[in-house]
Amino acid sequence: MEMNMPPKPKRSSKKLVKRFIISISLVALYLWTFLSINDIIKWDRVFSERTITNFDRVIPKLFSPDYASFGKVMEKMVETLFIAYAGSLMAAILAVPFAFLAASNMVRNKFLNTLGKWILNAVRTFPEIMLALIFVAAIGPNAFAGVLAIGLHSIGMLGKLYSEVIESIDMHVVEAMEANGANKIQILFYGIIPQVIPEFLSYAIYRFEIDVRASTILGIIGAGGIGTLIVISVANRNWNEVGMILLVIIVVVTIIDYLSAFIRKRIV
Repeated sequence: MEMNMPPKPKRSSKKLVKRFIISISLVALYLWTFLSINDIIKWDRVFSERTITNFDRVIPKLFSPDYASFGKVMEKMVETLFIAYAGSLMAAILAVPFAFLAASNMVRNKFLNTLGKWILNAVRTFPEIMLALIFVAAIGPNAFAGVLAIGLHSIGMLGKLYSEVIESIDMHVVEAMEANGANKIQILFYGIIPQVIPEFLSYAIYRFEIDVRASTILGIIGAGGIGTLIVISVANRNWNEVGMILLVIIVVVTIIDYLSAFIRKRIV
């Protein structure tokens, strides 16, 4: 018994031409990129005898950590964790009012709602390292500058995520409470917060995980933490100690990643 197969769809000539143009454009772009690299990168310097000698001198030492410096490195790593924790905690609290202001289902005034979104957009536009440079110049090179940089940037990021969570809540609960005569405070504490608090906590923990990574960099410009020790070790050409620092950062960040993922799964 013969089976009637459906007719093969006809290939549109417009689609074929479009794909051909896109393919040619991509090939031309890659060719232009690779050919122009030669004008930017001096390959003779990259693969020079001096570079190879430096690699042979530095890389083996990085893979031979100085375990005697473990205590000093851990002390700075703990300071880095405190910087990230203080900044994340500050942001997790201060982001809440901005999130409610930016949530369209909470603030009906178009001007105030747009203002809240603009504030959050403006705050998270500046990376942590730029904010750290500003605060180091303003209050001096110390850990508090790192806390302020981490906290301010995280307010913008968490505020944006919080506002999206608030906009996705079940408004029928709020409407039912309003119909039963509940006031604004009761609606907030019994109708809105129970819906958003699990995701708020999840995002705050995830943000702390990100802030730990960011805090390891801020010390390079004087904002405290383990980055300061990296600068000192590199300046002294103490590559064994740099290897120890990198090992500690990798282990600590990996542990925090696993703990963060575990806690967030339990919360949400």
